[in-house]
Amino acid sequence: MDTRILKRAARSERGSVLLEMAMTLPLLLLVSVAIFELGRAYQTQQILTNAAREGARMAVLPDASAPNIETRVRQYMSQGQLSNVGSATVNITTTAQIPMGAATVSASVVTVNYPFVFTVLGPVARLVTPSSTIPGAITLTAAAEMRNETQF
Repeated sequence: MDTRILKRAARSERGSVLLEMAMTLPLLLLVSVAIFELGRAYQTQQILTNAAREGARMAVLPDASAPNIETRVRQYMSQGQLSNVGSATVNITTTAQIPMGAATVSASVVTVNYPFVFTVLGPVARLVTPSSTIPGAITLTAAAEMRNETQF
């Protein structure tokens, strides 16, 4: 075979490989970043859930106070390495009524709201689709409810 024909065929394939790479790389980047960001959001949700549980554990004690409960919840979030703990809201309800058999008992509910920011996913998604509907931030919410202890 003629070497000129082989060289010409190789050059034309190089162009198509470059074009395929240019088309698939942004999608691969978007999927990779989405996996990392959603994993980070899931980890944050787990920290919030555990922080709400810690607050509920404190709230059911007879001598619990709202400032102490909120301090413990924020402390847990800080130890979980959440960056913007000051923007979280902690709601404590100590007079909730929950059914327990035929009677109702009092319970405490601790709800934590935290603004989670997608640091990389939003900008990368806008590279792929300029009119992206992927939000830059969402509010994650976790709640825990426990029955109040009674003193005998």
